[in-house]
Amino acid sequence: MSSTASAKNGTWRNWGGNVASRPAREVAPASAEEVSAAVRRAAEDGLTVKAVGSGHSFTSIAATDGVLIRPQLLTGIRKIDRDAMTVTVEAGTPLRRLNMALAREGLSLTNMGDIMEQTVSGATSTGTHGTGRESASIAAQIKGLELVTGDGSVLTCSEKENPEVFAAARIGLGALGIVTAITFAVEPIFLLTAREEPMPLDRILADFDELWAENEHFEFYWFPHTGNTNTKRNNRSAGPEKPVSPVAGWIEDEFLSNGVFQVAQWVGRAAPATVPAIARISSRALSARSYTDIPYKVFTSPRRVHFVEMEYAVPREALTETLREIRTMVDRSGLRISFPVEVRTAPADDITLSTASDRDSAYIAVHMFRGTPYQAYFTAAERVFTAHGGRPHWGKVHTRDADYFSRVYPRFGEFTALRDRLDPDRRFQNDYLRRVLGS
Repeated sequence: MSSTASAKNGTWRNWGGNVASRPAREVAPASAEEVSAAVRRAAEDGLTVKAVGSGHSFTSIAATDGVLIRPQLLTGIRKIDRDAMTVTVEAGTPLRRLNMALAREGLSLTNMGDIMEQTVSGATSTGTHGTGRESASIAAQIKGLELVTGDGSVLTCSEKENPEVFAAARIGLGALGIVTAITFAVEPIFLLTAREEPMPLDRILADFDELWAENEHFEFYWFPHTGNTNTKRNNRSAGPEKPVSPVAGWIEDEFLSNGVFQVAQWVGRAAPATVPAIARISSRALSARSYTDIPYKVFTSPRRVHFVEMEYAVPREALTETLREIRTMVDRSGLRISFPVEVRTAPADDITLSTASDRDSAYIAVHMFRGTPYQAYFTAAERVFTAHGGRPHWGKVHTRDADYFSRVYPRFGEFTALRDRLDPDRRFQNDYLRRVLGS
């Protein structure tokens, strides 16, 4: 299977392989007008409509038994505005293509997530983020949106135009309409120096505030069953460029992080008792390294080992306590966890249903190798996260519903009221939205 989702005999599947649906029909529009026509035709036939990206969500947020809108023809850059320092891009453009095209123009996004397989609208609609002290999620870098609403009309929004739609639609969950184009803020391309090095978990828990404050982008991976972590600090640099050498890059990124890791996952799945030993070896396999390169080459890395993931945002000040509880839970549970736990941060933003909406946040992500039973681990982790008022990533596994979200998002009602206005007939409804937003 490719890095994106697949369709075989009319069934659509996501990248993680844990979601499948059978749409009544598929369309691949090439413009906002064609999206409008598809929405109006679906209304005539009494069908719902969902747009899919590359299927990188682990929830059924894009699943539909109605009309499935495929993104491959809605791609490319519409316009670069060097005075305003913005780029307007078609919604189905993969982040990889956007990053490479911007680099050729001497431009870059300020921050990004750690993979770039997703489409720009799929990534932003679910709240995809990297890590940052001051710089926030990809959606927080949006300056304007073009949206096809429930009756097929095309709406543009920004801070000045339809601002109440702009506040919500930057992370719209596919519930307010189909995004057809996005305008991002960009800046002149810059260099980042990455420092990757192992560090004991106890030191991170003791010094987390310092590590966070001293670095523009700090993240770490903790290996359950061990006291070891691998840390990554990205900071702006005056240069010179010192990219990872192709050989070292292949050994670390392809062989260790993907190849050997894949084999270790197979072994762990077949013989769970070996997992703690594998974790101890894995956590020591990556040595310290430092390199300097353009942003997307530092922020992102390939992920070829397929997994299923749950991630929650907790208030940043609750991070160390939450992580200690996760460690205790793993130690007491008898579970065998072969995938590292990933920790990142984001500053508060002003997007209605952003996981960092109005609060400085820390993200804790738990993963399981695809095909390994994950329910027991995720259920136990979710219990810890929700006790801290955690907000789950919209595109990752969780069991929360509208009742829970109305408590952890102060502006939840604002979003659902806007949805009533833009999609009164629930043209963009599916089971997932019924659960998380109510009907």
